[in-house]
Amino acid sequence: MVEMTPIQLNDGIAIGISISYPKTRLLSITTDVGYIMCGVLNIVGIDSLHAERKIIAARVTGVKSFEDMLKAKVVEATQEAQKLGITPDISTGEEALGLMLQYSKTLQKLQYKAREVNHEKCC
Repeated sequence: MVEMTPIQLNDGIAIGISISYPKTRLLSITTDVGYIMCGVLNIVGIDSLHAERKIIAARVTGVKSFEDMLKAKVVEATQEAQKLGITPDISTGEEALGLMLQYSKTLQKLQYKAREVNHEKCC
């Protein structure tokens, strides 16, 4: 079974995704620019196999619910996540998601300004 749950955070809304398999469950919480995931996430694999994608992701362990994920310390983060300030053993899942949501807002502002500049040039 797949469950999707909106999660209200200080900087916006993220989506919690829970996938139940026999004898296990996978948990992740995603924003439009990155995500946190339970212990099965392979950070080294992401960074080495897909460096060109600049994936923003972090891994938390020992979690059984979305609430656990928000409170848990990040144990690993991709290089791109670390560039945002997501720090293993210091940042919580909630802090990591907050940084992702702030980054998303910054990107949206930059895209809006770029559209304004392009509009001024053409019209």
